[in-house]
Amino acid sequence: MRPLFILTLLSLGSCTALESAPEENPVRLRDHQLTEASGIAVSHRNPNHLWLINDSGSAATAHLADTKGMARGFLHLKGVKNTDWEDLATFKLDGKPYLLVADTGDNEARRAEVKLHFIAEPRPISPDSSLGLGLKPDWTLRFRYEDGPRDCEAVAVNPTSNSILLITKRGKQPAVYQLPLLKDSNKTLTAKRIAPLAKLNLPPKTRRHPFASQPTGLDISADGKCAAVVTYRGVYLFRRSAKESWAQAFTKAPEILGAHGLSQAEALAFSPDGRLIYVTSEGKRPRLVTMPVEAR
Repeated sequence: MRPLFILTLLSLGSCTALESAPEENPVRLRDHQLTEASGIAVSHRNPNHLWLINDSGSAATAHLADTKGMARGFLHLKGVKNTDWEDLATFKLDGKPYLLVADTGDNEARRAEVKLHFIAEPRPISPDSSLGLGLKPDWTLRFRYEDGPRDCEAVAVNPTSNSILLITKRGKQPAVYQLPLLKDSNKTLTAKRIAPLAKLNLPPKTRRHPFASQPTGLDISADGKCAAVVTYRGVYLFRRSAKESWAQAFTKAPEILGAHGLSQAEALAFSPDGRLIYVTSEGKRPRLVTMPVEAR
């Protein structure tokens, strides 16, 4: 979603909610083609590489960067249109790493069905080269919501159940939906509503924002125990116990990790070990913010 206006954010620490000083040498993503980052995911091939996508109307391309912000190439999805790409995930299925590109944006709730594109993650690149590929998706899933069109910018794969979780953005209360992670399907699937999303309160000492509680990105840790949600104001953590389903976990009040200090954050991802969360924003040369996750 493109903003109606730009708002300044305050950057906070983790659960202490104390104001933190601006980063002296912030990491910035230097790929000049990456101007509207709407999704980010950590590579399963190389933990120091990040995949990113641009928002609606951009090329159907996944961009590769390293965690220091250097551009490392691209992967163009052949035969695919970027109608409104809004999130990105990496996961393994049958031991093989894949990318999921979520073409699920629908600002006016008019799309009869939306799409998820799946593509096998390319092999690691050598340290002195960059990636440049064009590949067709391995498969595409088409789906609709059981209760009508929804705008969705937050999509993740649950690694413990071969399912896909989606959180809607607009309306009085965002909701969590679920799809099966199928390797292929010629049918249009139906996303089932499994829970309302708990209220996302503003991080302390931040200004109000008309869209502050709207989720713009989602990821689930590799062990399946934590889910992170980002809004235009902050980052939130939902922890799931061994006896809980995600439907139960998402209805509990989340931990507020803090404000991210970005103008229009729409993308976040866990590090492979789940100890960090990467967050970035739309705009040219956006900052790549890292936020720690306290182990429990």
